[in-house]
Amino acid sequence: MRSTRARSSGRLEASDGVTTNGSCAAAHGHVSEIQRARILAAMIEVSAERGAASVSVAHVVECAGVSRRTFYELYGDREECFLAAFDNGVARALDGVLAVHDPRAKWLDRTRAALVALLSFFDAERGTAQLLIVGSLGAGPRAFERRASVFAQLVAAVDEGRGGSSAATELPPLTAEGVVGGALSVIHARLLSTEPVDLLELASPLMGMIVLPYLGAAAARRELTRPLPERSVVSKHMPADPLRDIGMRLTYRTMRVLMAVASNPACSNRGLALAADVHDQGQISKLLTRLRKLGLIENGPGGLGRGAPNAWVLTDRGRAVERALAAGSA
Repeated sequence: MRSTRARSSGRLEASDGVTTNGSCAAAHGHVSEIQRARILAAMIEVSAERGAASVSVAHVVECAGVSRRTFYELYGDREECFLAAFDNGVARALDGVLAVHDPRAKWLDRTRAALVALLSFFDAERGTAQLLIVGSLGAGPRAFERRASVFAQLVAAVDEGRGGSSAATELPPLTAEGVVGGALSVIHARLLSTEPVDLLELASPLMGMIVLPYLGAAAARRELTRPLPERSVVSKHMPADPLRDIGMRLTYRTMRVLMAVASNPACSNRGLALAADVHDQGQISKLLTRLRKLGLIENGPGGLGRGAPNAWVLTDRGRAVERALAAGSA
Protein backbone atom coordinates (compact mmCIF):
# COMPACT_ATOMS: atom_id res chain seq x y z
CA MET A 1 0.00 0.00 0.00
CA ARG A 2 1.42 3.40 -1.00
CA SER A 3 1.20 5.78 1.90
CA THR A 4 1.88 9.48 1.65
CA ARG A 5 1.97 12.26 4.16
CA ALA A 6 1.65 16.00 3.71
CA ARG A 7 4.31 18.33 5.00
CA SER A 8 3.87 21.96 5.94
CA SER A 9 5.57 23.03 2.70
CA GLY A 10 2.86 21.34 0.63
CA ARG A 11 5.40 18.80 -0.64
CA LEU A 12 4.26 15.18 -0.56
CA GLU A 13 6.66 12.39 0.17
CA ALA A 14 6.02 8.71 -0.37
CA SER A 15 7.02 6.10 2.19
CA ASP A 16 9.86 4.95 -0.06
CA GLY A 17 11.28 8.49 -0.36
CA VAL A 18 9.74 9.42 -3.71
CA THR A 19 8.81 13.09 -4.00
CA THR A 20 5.89 14.31 -6.07
CA ASN A 21 7.28 17.75 -6.98
CA GLY A 22 4.93 19.56 -4.59
CA SER A 23 1.64 18.52 -6.17
CA CYS A 24 0.21 17.29 -9.44
CA ALA A 25 -1.47 20.67 -9.91
CA ALA A 26 1.87 22.47 -9.60
CA ALA A 27 3.44 20.14 -12.15
CA HIS A 28 0.50 20.67 -14.50
CA GLY A 29 0.89 24.43 -14.19
CA HIS A 30 4.62 24.17 -14.89
CA VAL A 31 4.07 22.21 -18.10
CA SER A 32 1.08 24.33 -19.16
CA GLU A 33 3.22 27.47 -19.04
CA ILE A 34 5.82 25.77 -21.20
CA GLN A 35 3.17 24.76 -23.73
CA ARG A 36 1.67 28.25 -23.64
CA ALA A 37 5.09 29.76 -24.42
CA ARG A 38 5.56 27.34 -27.33
CA ILE A 39 2.16 28.19 -28.78
CA LEU A 40 2.68 31.96 -28.51
CA ALA A 41 6.11 31.66 -30.13
CA ALA A 42 4.55 29.57 -32.91
CA MET A 43 1.77 32.12 -33.46
CA ILE A 44 4.38 34.85 -33.88
CA GLU A 45 6.40 32.73 -36.32
CA VAL A 46 3.55 31.52 -38.55
CA SER A 47 1.93 34.98 -38.60
CA ALA A 48 5.17 36.42 -39.95
CA GLU A 49 5.47 33.62 -42.53
CA ARG A 50 1.87 33.39 -43.74
CA GLY A 51 0.22 36.63 -42.72
CA ALA A 52 -2.07 36.76 -39.71
CA ALA A 53 -5.26 36.40 -41.75
CA SER A 54 -4.05 33.09 -43.22
CA VAL A 55 -2.97 31.42 -39.98
CA SER A 56 -4.98 28.42 -38.78
CA VAL A 57 -4.89 26.39 -35.58
CA ALA A 58 -3.33 23.58 -37.60
CA HIS A 59 -0.44 25.85 -38.61
CA VAL A 60 0.16 26.89 -35.00
CA VAL A 61 0.09 23.41 -33.44
CA GLU A 62 2.36 22.02 -36.16
CA CYS A 63 4.90 24.79 -35.58
CA ALA A 64 4.63 24.54 -31.78
CA GLY A 65 4.85 20.75 -31.70
CA VAL A 66 1.75 20.40 -29.52
CA SER A 67 -1.56 18.64 -30.00
CA ARG A 68 -4.82 20.35 -30.94
CA ARG A 69 -6.16 19.22 -27.58
CA THR A 70 -3.35 21.08 -25.80
CA PHE A 71 -4.06 24.19 -27.89
CA TYR A 72 -7.77 24.19 -27.03
CA GLU A 73 -7.03 23.62 -23.35
CA LEU A 74 -5.26 26.98 -23.37
CA TYR A 75 -7.09 29.02 -26.04
CA GLY A 76 -10.66 29.01 -27.29
CA ASP A 77 -9.73 29.58 -30.93
CA ARG A 78 -7.12 31.01 -33.28
CA GLU A 79 -8.24 34.59 -32.65
CA GLU A 80 -7.90 34.25 -28.88
CA CYS A 81 -4.38 32.91 -29.34
CA PHE A 82 -3.47 35.80 -31.64
CA LEU A 83 -4.81 38.32 -29.12
CA ALA A 84 -2.74 36.67 -26.37
CA ALA A 85 0.37 36.97 -28.54
CA PHE A 86 -0.50 40.60 -29.32
CA ASP A 87 -1.01 41.49 -25.65
CA ASN A 88 2.20 39.71 -24.71
CA GLY A 89 4.13 41.58 -27.38
CA VAL A 90 2.73 44.95 -26.32
CA ALA A 91 3.58 44.23 -22.68
CA ARG A 92 7.16 43.31 -23.51
CA ALA A 93 7.62 46.34 -25.77
CA LEU A 94 6.24 48.51 -22.97
CA ASP A 95 8.75 46.96 -20.55
CA GLY A 96 11.54 48.31 -22.72
CA VAL A 97 9.99 51.76 -22.98
CA LEU A 98 9.32 52.04 -19.24
CA ALA A 99 12.91 50.99 -18.51
CA VAL A 100 14.18 54.22 -20.11
CA HIS A 101 11.30 56.51 -19.11
CA ASP A 102 12.26 59.54 -17.03
CA PRO A 103 9.19 61.56 -15.97
CA ARG A 104 11.45 64.52 -15.13
CA ALA A 105 12.85 64.76 -18.67
CA LYS A 106 11.51 67.10 -21.32
CA TRP A 107 8.93 65.84 -23.81
CA LEU A 108 11.50 65.71 -26.61
CA ASP A 109 13.95 63.59 -24.62
CA ARG A 110 11.21 61.28 -23.30
CA THR A 111 9.89 60.77 -26.80
CA ARG A 112 13.30 60.01 -28.29
CA ALA A 113 14.17 57.55 -25.52
CA ALA A 114 10.85 55.75 -25.98
CA LEU A 115 11.25 55.60 -29.76
CA VAL A 116 14.79 54.24 -29.52
CA ALA A 117 13.67 51.58 -27.03
CA LEU A 118 10.76 50.57 -29.25
CA LEU A 119 12.83 50.33 -32.43
CA SER A 120 15.51 48.35 -30.57
CA PHE A 121 12.83 45.92 -29.41
CA PHE A 122 11.48 45.58 -32.94
CA ASP A 123 14.97 44.87 -34.28
CA ALA A 124 15.53 42.19 -31.65
CA GLU A 125 12.09 40.62 -32.18
CA ARG A 126 11.22 41.12 -35.82
CA GLY A 127 8.45 38.50 -35.71
CA THR A 128 6.74 40.24 -32.80
CA ALA A 129 7.09 43.58 -34.58
CA GLN A 130 5.39 42.16 -37.67
CA LEU A 131 2.57 40.74 -35.56
CA LEU A 132 1.99 44.05 -33.76
CA ILE A 133 2.36 46.42 -36.71
CA VAL A 134 1.40 44.34 -39.76
CA GLY A 135 -0.54 41.31 -38.57
CA SER A 136 -2.92 43.20 -36.29
CA LEU A 137 -4.38 44.98 -39.33
CA GLY A 138 -5.74 41.75 -40.81
CA ALA A 139 -6.37 39.52 -37.82
CA GLY A 140 -10.00 40.45 -37.26
CA PRO A 141 -12.05 43.17 -35.54
CA ARG A 142 -10.94 42.32 -31.99
CA ALA A 143 -7.28 42.55 -32.94
CA PHE A 144 -7.96 45.84 -34.71
CA GLU A 145 -9.60 47.17 -31.54
CA ARG A 146 -6.51 46.23 -29.51
CA ARG A 147 -4.33 47.97 -32.07
CA ALA A 148 -6.55 51.07 -31.97
CA SER A 149 -6.26 51.20 -28.18
CA VAL A 150 -2.45 51.12 -28.35
CA PHE A 151 -2.52 53.71 -31.15
CA ALA A 152 -4.56 56.03 -28.95
CA GLN A 153 -1.99 55.77 -26.16
CA LEU A 154 0.82 56.64 -28.56
CA VAL A 155 -1.16 59.61 -29.86
CA ALA A 156 -1.72 60.87 -26.31
CA ALA A 157 2.01 60.66 -25.57
CA VAL A 158 2.95 62.59 -28.73
CA ASP A 159 0.18 65.13 -28.18
CA GLU A 160 2.00 66.27 -25.04
CA GLY A 161 4.31 68.06 -27.46
CA ARG A 162 1.70 70.82 -27.80
CA GLY A 163 2.90 72.11 -24.45
CA GLY A 164 6.45 72.60 -25.73
CA SER A 165 5.95 76.10 -27.20
CA SER A 166 3.33 78.80 -27.51
CA ALA A 167 3.00 78.16 -31.23
CA ALA A 168 2.43 74.45 -30.69
CA THR A 169 -0.52 75.02 -28.38
CA GLU A 170 -2.51 76.23 -31.38
CA LEU A 171 -2.08 72.92 -33.18
CA PRO A 172 -5.16 70.66 -33.28
CA PRO A 173 -5.04 67.28 -31.48
CA LEU A 174 -5.30 65.66 -34.90
CA THR A 175 -1.64 66.61 -35.45
CA ALA A 176 -0.46 63.88 -33.09
CA GLU A 177 -2.66 61.33 -34.82
CA GLY A 178 -1.12 62.20 -38.15
CA VAL A 179 2.42 62.07 -36.74
CA VAL A 180 1.93 58.65 -35.11
CA GLY A 181 0.14 57.29 -38.18
CA GLY A 182 2.97 58.46 -40.42
CA ALA A 183 5.64 56.92 -38.18
CA LEU A 184 3.82 53.58 -38.03
CA SER A 185 3.38 53.64 -41.80
CA VAL A 186 7.14 54.01 -42.26
CA ILE A 187 7.86 51.13 -39.85
CA HIS A 188 5.16 49.03 -41.54
CA ALA A 189 6.80 49.49 -44.93
CA ARG A 190 10.24 48.56 -43.60
CA LEU A 191 8.90 45.41 -41.96
CA LEU A 192 7.48 44.28 -45.30
CA SER A 193 10.69 45.04 -47.17
CA THR A 194 12.46 42.10 -48.78
CA GLU A 195 15.79 43.68 -47.90
CA PRO A 196 17.13 43.48 -44.31
CA VAL A 197 16.49 46.78 -42.54
CA ASP A 198 17.88 48.06 -39.25
CA LEU A 199 14.88 49.80 -37.74
CA LEU A 200 16.97 51.66 -35.17
CA GLU A 201 18.45 53.62 -38.07
CA LEU A 202 15.02 55.24 -38.41
CA ALA A 203 15.22 56.84 -34.96
CA SER A 204 16.66 60.21 -36.01
CA PRO A 205 14.56 60.69 -39.18
CA LEU A 206 11.39 59.74 -37.34
CA MET A 207 12.22 62.08 -34.47
CA GLY A 208 12.73 64.87 -36.95
CA MET A 209 9.27 64.17 -38.35
CA ILE A 210 7.70 63.98 -34.86
CA VAL A 211 9.13 67.22 -33.45
CA LEU A 212 8.76 69.37 -36.60
CA PRO A 213 5.15 70.54 -36.02
CA TYR A 214 5.72 71.08 -32.31
CA LEU A 215 9.21 72.55 -31.97
CA GLY A 216 9.95 73.80 -35.47
CA ALA A 217 12.45 73.18 -38.26
CA ALA A 218 15.59 73.95 -36.24
CA ALA A 219 14.72 71.33 -33.60
CA ALA A 220 13.88 68.83 -36.35
CA ARG A 221 17.30 69.37 -37.98
CA ARG A 222 19.03 68.83 -34.63
CA GLU A 223 17.23 65.51 -34.23
CA LEU A 224 18.44 64.41 -37.65
CA THR A 225 22.07 64.92 -36.64
CA ARG A 226 21.92 63.42 -33.15
CA PRO A 227 24.02 60.24 -32.88
CA LEU A 228 22.26 56.97 -32.20
CA PRO A 229 22.63 55.64 -28.66
CA GLU A 230 23.44 52.09 -27.72
CA ARG A 231 20.55 49.70 -28.06
CA SER A 232 18.20 49.47 -25.11
CA VAL A 233 17.98 46.24 -23.14
CA VAL A 234 15.12 44.13 -24.45
CA SER A 235 12.54 42.66 -22.07
CA LYS A 236 13.65 39.35 -20.60
CA HIS A 237 10.12 37.93 -20.60
CA MET A 238 9.99 36.85 -24.21
CA PRO A 239 7.78 33.96 -25.23
CA ALA A 240 10.06 31.21 -26.40
CA ASP A 241 9.98 27.57 -27.21
CA PRO A 242 12.32 26.03 -24.62
CA LEU A 243 12.67 22.94 -26.82
CA ARG A 244 13.28 24.74 -30.11
CA ASP A 245 17.01 24.03 -30.07
CA ILE A 246 16.45 20.46 -28.87
CA GLY A 247 14.60 19.46 -32.03
CA MET A 248 11.95 17.20 -30.50
CA ARG A 249 8.33 17.12 -29.47
CA LEU A 250 7.39 16.17 -25.91
CA THR A 251 3.83 15.67 -24.75
CA TYR A 252 2.50 16.90 -21.43
CA ARG A 253 2.84 13.45 -19.82
CA THR A 254 6.36 12.77 -21.06
CA MET A 255 7.50 16.18 -19.81
CA ARG A 256 5.91 15.47 -16.43
CA VAL A 257 7.68 12.10 -16.19
CA LEU A 258 10.98 13.71 -17.23
CA MET A 259 10.56 16.23 -14.40
CA ALA A 260 9.81 13.36 -12.01
CA VAL A 261 13.06 11.63 -13.00
CA ALA A 262 14.95 14.89 -12.41
CA SER A 263 13.45 15.16 -8.91
CA ASN A 264 13.88 11.46 -8.10
CA PRO A 265 17.17 10.14 -9.53
CA ALA A 266 17.67 6.35 -9.50
CA CYS A 267 13.92 5.83 -8.98
CA SER A 268 11.93 2.79 -10.10
CA ASN A 269 9.00 2.66 -12.50
CA ARG A 270 6.60 2.42 -9.57
CA GLY A 271 8.13 5.39 -7.77
CA LEU A 272 8.08 7.54 -10.91
CA ALA A 273 4.44 6.61 -11.54
CA LEU A 274 3.65 7.98 -8.10
CA ALA A 275 5.76 11.09 -8.58
CA ALA A 276 4.25 11.89 -11.99
CA ASP A 277 0.71 10.87 -10.98
CA VAL A 278 0.48 8.22 -13.70
CA HIS A 279 -1.64 5.44 -12.26
CA ASP A 280 -1.38 2.92 -15.11
CA GLN A 281 1.82 0.87 -14.83
CA GLY A 282 1.64 0.04 -18.52
CA GLN A 283 1.45 3.74 -19.35
CA ILE A 284 4.43 4.66 -17.17
CA SER A 285 6.46 1.89 -18.84
CA LYS A 286 5.60 3.28 -22.30
CA LEU A 287 6.48 6.84 -21.26
CA LEU A 288 9.81 5.78 -19.77
CA THR A 289 10.60 3.74 -22.87
CA ARG A 290 9.92 6.77 -25.06
CA LEU A 291 12.18 8.97 -22.94
CA ARG A 292 14.91 6.33 -23.11
CA LYS A 293 14.63 6.09 -26.91
CA LEU A 294 14.90 9.87 -27.11
CA GLY A 295 18.17 9.59 -25.19
CA LEU A 296 16.86 11.57 -22.23
CA ILE A 297 17.01 8.92 -19.51
CA GLU A 298 18.97 5.76 -18.82
CA ASN A 299 19.14 3.06 -16.20
CA GLY A 300 21.60 3.90 -13.45
CA PRO A 301 23.96 1.33 -11.90
CA GLY A 302 21.33 0.27 -9.38
CA GLY A 303 18.98 -0.87 -12.11
CA LEU A 304 21.32 -3.05 -14.13
CA GLY A 305 21.32 -6.18 -11.98
CA ARG A 306 19.34 -9.23 -13.00
CA GLY A 307 15.83 -8.93 -11.61
CA ALA A 308 16.57 -5.59 -9.98
CA PRO A 309 14.04 -2.75 -10.34
CA ASN A 310 14.83 0.03 -12.78
CA ALA A 311 16.77 3.02 -11.46
CA TRP A 312 16.17 5.81 -13.95
CA VAL A 313 18.42 8.87 -14.18
CA LEU A 314 18.75 11.72 -16.66
CA THR A 315 21.36 11.56 -19.38
CA ASP A 316 23.38 14.67 -20.24
CA ARG A 317 20.85 15.36 -23.00
CA GLY A 318 18.01 14.84 -20.54
CA ARG A 319 19.52 17.32 -18.11
CA ALA A 320 19.79 19.88 -20.91
CA VAL A 321 16.14 19.41 -21.79
CA GLU A 322 15.04 19.58 -18.15
CA ARG A 323 16.99 22.83 -17.70
CA ALA A 324 15.34 24.22 -20.85
CA LEU A 325 11.92 23.29 -19.51
CA ALA A 326 12.65 24.88 -16.14
CA ALA A 327 13.95 28.06 -17.81
CA GLY A 328 10.91 28.20 -20.09
CA SER A 329 8.54 28.31 -17.12
CA ALA A 330 10.56 30.78 -15.03
